[in-house]
Amino acid sequence: MSEFYFMDGKYVEAEKAMIPIRTHAFLYGTAVFEGIRAYWSEEEKQLYVFRAKEHYERLMRSAKIMHMESPYSVEEYCDITKKLMAKNNYRQDAYMRPTLYKSAQKVGPGLYDNEDSFAIISNKMGDYIDTSKGLKVCVSSWRRNSDNAIPPRAKVAGSYANAALIKTDAHNAGFDDAIVLDEAGQVTEGSAMNLFLVQNGKLVTTTKTDNILVGVTRNTVMEIAKDLGIESEERTVDRTELYISDEAFYCGTGAQISPITSVDNRQLGNGQVGPIAKELQKLYFDVVKGKIEKYKHWCMPVY
Repeated sequence: MSEFYFMDGKYVEAEKAMIPIRTHAFLYGTAVFEGIRAYWSEEEKQLYVFRAKEHYERLMRSAKIMHMESPYSVEEYCDITKKLMAKNNYRQDAYMRPTLYKSAQKVGPGLYDNEDSFAIISNKMGDYIDTSKGLKVCVSSWRRNSDNAIPPRAKVAGSYANAALIKTDAHNAGFDDAIVLDEAGQVTEGSAMNLFLVQNGKLVTTTKTDNILVGVTRNTVMEIAKDLGIESEERTVDRTELYISDEAFYCGTGAQISPITSVDNRQLGNGQVGPIAKELQKLYFDVVKGKIEKYKHWCMPVY
């Protein structure tokens, strides 16, 4: 059975969803996108799309930065997504990538006189990162692109060349991923996910103005941490704090909650997945599968 994508206002078979090779977004990376997960609840026989509303609100903020006109409202985006997932009849965890892109077939980087189009691709997806074990990471020699260059606050397709270089060099050096500094040498986030440290029982993460993508999962972590009585602090983070923290973990739609057990070959804590990361991870997976009533409004049922 063929999977379906949403493109140009229609649900089309995946193998028929194509764009012309001269499409501006392909030539120049002029697209904004979101990554959204859906989680299958075997107990309820229900597929829950997690925080779709918040993802589409961020898509519209990215679009504004990139001189794009959104063709749909947040509510319409959510409805389109729900119908697409139902049409694909997923009965397991899945992923979707809504993309708003410049679709003029022209050469030249300008965002003006350049129409906007929208598409969603989707597929079945389990864990993007092995969340059961600790990650071995390094500090990247690459720097995060800044707000006055290609703003990380906007989820722009072209800016992920930065993440690609960071991830690839870390992998080739024998690490699972990397932590990225800005041009001033301060910590920002991971290659393509936010970062939390644990210091004396408290979560520490970089601020919204530290050249990060302000993550939906980042917000989720801070909200559910309250339920566990864990305080969160947003502030500037020095590189050396990475080495002396008790725990660390990445978070993001793809990464979910992925514990880190060493940074630049320096062991964190006892070198095992820390208790706070483990506890947050367990609660997070209950939340996304609709098991926690307090947060069930974040879970959009498909069926």
